[in-house]
Amino acid sequence: MRSTRRVGAALFTILAVLMTGCSASGSSTSTRNGPVHLTFWSALRGSQEVVDEFNRTHTKIKVDFEQVPSGDQGGWAKLSNAARAGNAPDVATIEYPQLPSYAIDGVPRDITDMVPDSVRRKILPQAMDLTTFEGRTYALPVDIEPMVFLYRKDLFTKHDIAVPKTWAEFESAARELKKAEPRSRIASLFTMGGTLAMAGLAWQAGAQWYDTSDKSWTVSMDDAPTRKVAAYWQRLVDDDLVRVEPSSSQQWRAHLQSGETAGWLAGAWAAGSMMASTPGGKGKWAIAPFPQWDPDKPSLGTQGGSTFMVTKDSQHPKEALDFITWMVTSPDALKAKLASGVSSAYPTVPDLVPVARKEMDTSYYGGQDIFGLFQKQAELISTRWKWGPRMVSTTSSGDDGLARAGVGSGTIIGALREAQKKTLPDLKSLGLSVTTR
Repeated sequence: MRSTRRVGAALFTILAVLMTGCSASGSSTSTRNGPVHLTFWSALRGSQEVVDEFNRTHTKIKVDFEQVPSGDQGGWAKLSNAARAGNAPDVATIEYPQLPSYAIDGVPRDITDMVPDSVRRKILPQAMDLTTFEGRTYALPVDIEPMVFLYRKDLFTKHDIAVPKTWAEFESAARELKKAEPRSRIASLFTMGGTLAMAGLAWQAGAQWYDTSDKSWTVSMDDAPTRKVAAYWQRLVDDDLVRVEPSSSQQWRAHLQSGETAGWLAGAWAAGSMMASTPGGKGKWAIAPFPQWDPDKPSLGTQGGSTFMVTKDSQHPKEALDFITWMVTSPDALKAKLASGVSSAYPTVPDLVPVARKEMDTSYYGGQDIFGLFQKQAELISTRWKWGPRMVSTTSSGDDGLARAGVGSGTIIGALREAQKKTLPDLKSLGLSVTTR
């Protein structure tokens, strides 16, 4: 089955460009010769253990798993190429920011009418909202990552610095820390990976980079909330209150390990990452809620998180969705994943939080109930946000601009405006009606 792209003035939402030939109503049954076999591609750690547990406990469906590189290392290209050739796997993992792009390209199947209400009710509404466009659902979310503040509790305590609850307090804490520890900074503004981090910050402030409410794609990466966030971080950079460096770089890790960087603003997944990569920090780090602009009206964005899609090429869509549903909602699936190593990814099914809490040793954070914190933060995630149709290209352009801003050759808001400018031709090439504001 091939997808049909309808190009024209009415082509203003993801739904308008999705396939019409591969409906979600398809189903399949086990053959008399044995169980249905599904193919599954994922870059998520622990996927093999999850598949092994599924195969051990299910007889009518068997899953053949292939570990693929993470998206920016070739996994996205591999999936796109396979879909163009008509041989995509039955099930694939895709991150939230990339899902709209794959939906426009017709890679995932519309599963709106296949997902039972009983399953929808189990999943955090904010997570389902990120996989649903104009009322049509194209994937099930497995984790969602509310942003939190990881900080060196020992340094904050030593210098009697209050953990910031607001962004004004965050700036004050940054100045106090620099004065007390001249070599230390409270956090980093990222260059590589910085656009997605900036998106989470803008999201919290009420920004809406993409909108389809006016029957076209409206792009606004420099709206008022974004300008507020950009100006705030520009001041932190100009006053040398934060480091400017690539995320996940060796130098950034070294600064975390030495205490020269005393905080990390990131999604909930970062807690496990810190434990794995900075074992010497045990007992020194803690996690706090994300600083707010207005504590009386708390809001939050996310950074990270993945979804599972049934692809258009699957000949067994019903079984594929059954497998996905099990991965997303089953305690056994989460236990299998966590058995593969440390993970603090926050599950989209709140009922699974006790499982995550039980399986994870949080002595690194002094026994702090981090999943309880994540649960409260996840409830604050704003539903205003939608990702754009070509985020890979958008983030690449934005990261280039942030790198220049970090060395004084540009500004943060300038980087975002340039990213928008370079994104528009990509959207128009899809036949989308695009406006800016």
